[in-house]
Amino acid sequence: MSDESENLLIIFVKNLIPGAVKTRLAKDIGIDGALDVYKYLVEHTFEVTQELGYSKAVFYSEYVEIEDTWDTEKYKLFVQKGPDLGDRMMNAFKHGFDKKFKKVVIIGSDCFELKGSHIEEAFDQLDENDIVIGPATDGGYYLIGMNKLYPQLFHDKKYSHDKVMMDVLTEIGEMNASFHLLPELNDIDTFQDLKDSDIEFEFVDPDDEDL
Repeated sequence: MSDESENLLIIFVKNLIPGAVKTRLAKDIGIDGALDVYKYLVEHTFEVTQELGYSKAVFYSEYVEIEDTWDTEKYKLFVQKGPDLGDRMMNAFKHGFDKKFKKVVIIGSDCFELKGSHIEEAFDQLDENDIVIGPATDGGYYLIGMNKLYPQLFHDKKYSHDKVMMDVLTEIGEMNASFHLLPELNDIDTFQDLKDSDIEFEFVDPDDEDL
């Protein structure tokens, strides 16, 4: 197992702008409700990651938030760069490897089922594998990590559809790279995802016939 100081955990977050987060969820529980859910998920991601011994960086979607959830003594703060999610992830990985980290893992901030053990498994598996991925139940992924930059995993890729994971696995196969899959977890993107989760969150069910 490598020195944890050689490992970088990157957390992608969206700025807390009403109407700009959880837009599919907002269609059912409203803009304010969706923002509250996202704040809850960000706080959960902080709780899961704060005690992990890796170097940690938060990459915001638009600008660095001042005095929000993230402890600047434990997390370095940056802004994502690139026109789409693929470019933004690729540039974040490049940032990590340019800083001479040996292993870099990116997680989002949408997964209430995520535990520190999943992240630890990801870094451990990168000792033996080129790439590690955490598949999400919607066909995407909640985590991706690698021990060197594979830009082809992000070029010309479409996101927010149910074949994202398969596209990545196809690309990995064409590269003859080794990979490890983490357990499949549920991202919170829709109202059904929220209902299926263990989140203790008060919301109005639009299917409730008594309303």
